[in-house]
Amino acid sequence: MVQVPEKTITLEAFLQLPETKPASEYIDGQIIQKPMPQGKHSVIQGESVTAINVAVEKPRIAHAFPELRCTFGGRSIVPDVSVFAWNRIPVDDNGDIANVFPICPDWVIEILSPDQRPTKVTSNILHCLKHGCQIGWLIDPDDQSVLVYPAGKQPEFLEAEPDQLPVPDFAARVQLTVGDVFGWLKL
Repeated sequence: MVQVPEKTITLEAFLQLPETKPASEYIDGQIIQKPMPQGKHSVIQGESVTAINVAVEKPRIAHAFPELRCTFGGRSIVPDVSVFAWNRIPVDDNGDIANVFPICPDWVIEILSPDQRPTKVTSNILHCLKHGCQIGWLIDPDDQSVLVYPAGKQPEFLEAEPDQLPVPDFAARVQLTVGDVFGWLKL
């Protein structure tokens, strides 16, 4: 059987396409649509953004963004949560937060959905780390574990409730444990 290569597209052409729901990402010349978030994913994403912003937004240390398109290093990805140090947040001519983020997040958080392949999500985290991201988390709601990818270090697998989740130095005010993250799923 002869395999026919999939049609590729340029990054520039991809960025001209209308946004999709759920978002599509551009990886290695291919358009890959993210799965529709489900309940556990949505709760962890929303609570993560809130917990991070409560600790770092008012003192203007950083800001966490849900589902923000970031285009850098030949990819255009939409991490579940992107955290930028305050002084790296792109601004427009009016001094407002820009619509386009042509840079890598300082901290990236991905939440695994049931129909996502962990290797694809990990690939995006590693891409971020390669381009200057300080740390990445891969949260698995079904397994109730977090794989932490600190830049330049071995990944850490955390699953015990009291395990403190590592954060970038600039976000030291964010104090979360594995138990905190998965406790958000309890009613």
